[in-house]
Amino acid sequence: MAMVTKILRDGQKPTEEELYRAEAEWKEAMKYPITFDEDCPELTDEELLEFRRVSDTTPEERRHIAREGAERRRLRAVKQ
Repeated sequence: MAMVTKILRDGQKPTEEELYRAEAEWKEAMKYPITFDEDCPELTDEELLEFRRVSDTTPEERRHIAREGAERRRLRAVKQ
């Protein structure tokens, strides 16, 4: 199933047809399992809890988070 991107300009609303089509595409996509791979591995509950808004962090915090993530990915690759 292909990824679809829609862009709405400020103040613009989707038409009824677009909403209907989007809902139909969503229902069709729900029939398929999520496929994980090396670029998109399944996350543990612990990893999911680490998600937070980027806008709520300082640049230094973002650098620290990026370094931690790189280290976790390196360790995961070594285990496999």
